[in-house]
Amino acid sequence: MSAPFVMALNRYTMSMSWFDSLPSHEKQRLRKRMRSPEEYEKLRERVKGPEDLEREMAKNELLAELKFALETEPHVQEELKKEIEKDLREQGPEEMLESGDLSPEAQEALASGAFEVGIETNPDTGNEQIVLRPEGNVAEKVSLQQSVSEQYTVAFVASEGS
Repeated sequence: MSAPFVMALNRYTMSMSWFDSLPSHEKQRLRKRMRSPEEYEKLRERVKGPEDLEREMAKNELLAELKFALETEPHVQEELKKEIEKDLREQGPEEMLESGDLSPEAQEALASGAFEVGIETNPDTGNEQIVLRPEGNVAEKVSLQQSVSEQYTVAFVASEGS
């Protein structure tokens, strides 16, 4: 190949985007889909404004502080565990836990207080929240309801500040 041809080919491929490399029928399908009002509305719903981002960043910061404290300070783990145990007895698991279909071993472990507290991402919502991991050979994780998780997070930060 001649040098001018190679240089022209390089300029052409460098100016191409991922969209340009698609076959024409695929480009047409994408254009049609992105022009539909329904798809545009779905896309708009996923876009977050500055206020939403600020709230999400503040929430993530609180969860990060709590997660760090749970991993580095055993007394925080114990205090939170005792508080959750007490609330589980008073309010019942159906009011606090996201999942109602627990194995009998997991139910027994939660009732007896044989669980660890952690923070993990909920696969359904994509949000981080407090989860309970029953001890023993039970490989389940039980998420607290989002509102309950937020209450404990806010209470933790309030207790740290005082």
